[in-house]
Amino acid sequence: MSTPDHKFYNAFNLIPQMGPLRFKKLQIYFDTMENAWNAGLGEYEKAGLEKNVIGKIIQFKKEISPEKEFEKLEKEGIKIVTTNDGLYPELLGEIHTAPALLYYKGEIKKEVVAIAIVGSRKVSTYGRQVTSQLARELSQAGLLIVSGMALGIDGIAHRECLKLKNKTIAILGGGIDTNSIYPSSHYQIAEEIISSGGAIVSEYPVGTPPLKQHFPARNRIISGLSLGILVIEAAESSGSLIIAKFALEQNREVFAIPGSIYSPTSKGSNNLIRLGAKLVTKAEDILEELNLESAIEIKKAREIIPDNKEEALILKNLHPDEPIHIDQLAKIIKMNVTAISSLLTLMEIKGKVKNVGGMKYIKES
Repeated sequence: MSTPDHKFYNAFNLIPQMGPLRFKKLQIYFDTMENAWNAGLGEYEKAGLEKNVIGKIIQFKKEISPEKEFEKLEKEGIKIVTTNDGLYPELLGEIHTAPALLYYKGEIKKEVVAIAIVGSRKVSTYGRQVTSQLARELSQAGLLIVSGMALGIDGIAHRECLKLKNKTIAILGGGIDTNSIYPSSHYQIAEEIISSGGAIVSEYPVGTPPLKQHFPARNRIISGLSLGILVIEAAESSGSLIIAKFALEQNREVFAIPGSIYSPTSKGSNNLIRLGAKLVTKAEDILEELNLESAIEIKKAREIIPDNKEEALILKNLHPDEPIHIDQLAKIIKMNVTAISSLLTLMEIKGKVKNVGGMKYIKES
């Protein structure tokens, strides 16, 4: 939900010299970001900002209209979450350089159980096969897959989640407005991620191009959101190795897939294993290391065991994110509305379905 302060967060974020640590100084000194925006030189000095940065802020404030800039976000359907909001992802908020604000389309949650999957843009047949299998299995096991929507490994990981109609999150190195989506060939993937209940996310404002220097900073968000990162294929100079470095600094687990010693796209990932990354050959290796197996098995058991054939039929036609009216459900499964109503009431008590209002139901996830 948008707050009055969001437009001032956005306005400050349009000033190139602002960053997480300077935002933090403003948050500590000022009660609201609106008060920070309306402050003068003396107060910025008391807040601990450097003189050259204060000069830039004063200059940009004359050129920026917080209201007009926020209208651009609303027109694009872009939402904001800040570190002062209850919805801000908890794991990401723990890192030293957590972005003061995130722009997103779709839905994000405070608490997620996520794994990042990253790797080379130039993917081999082996890399494609491994990515497809592990992204699918990890997503089916209940983990949220986070990646960067780049060509190669990233795009494959997102697509596998979408095939399962599962949520996935893409972190971009530029704006998330329609004209800034990068790569443009993945625009359809972005749309599907949003419609599936996942999100595309960035710390960069509307219209920001995907500049090379943005991607190392973007990578700290990918690892920061996740319990660990899985590097599938990476050359010696791959950006995936930068994510691995951030992961270690953030006390996240680093996993890597072994590759051929003759393959240039495996040199980086093989070296990670040599330096101590956990070698992975199957999804269970990650679940065991993160101690997630038991929780996921409980979740699976609750989801897949109907008590009778009528419950099985109902569960087959319900979705966790797409409510369906009882009348429509009755038509689909050819059951009397009175009978199905009684069944749904019992299933809700068991925690298998949920009435979201207006006699519309979803399957509990």
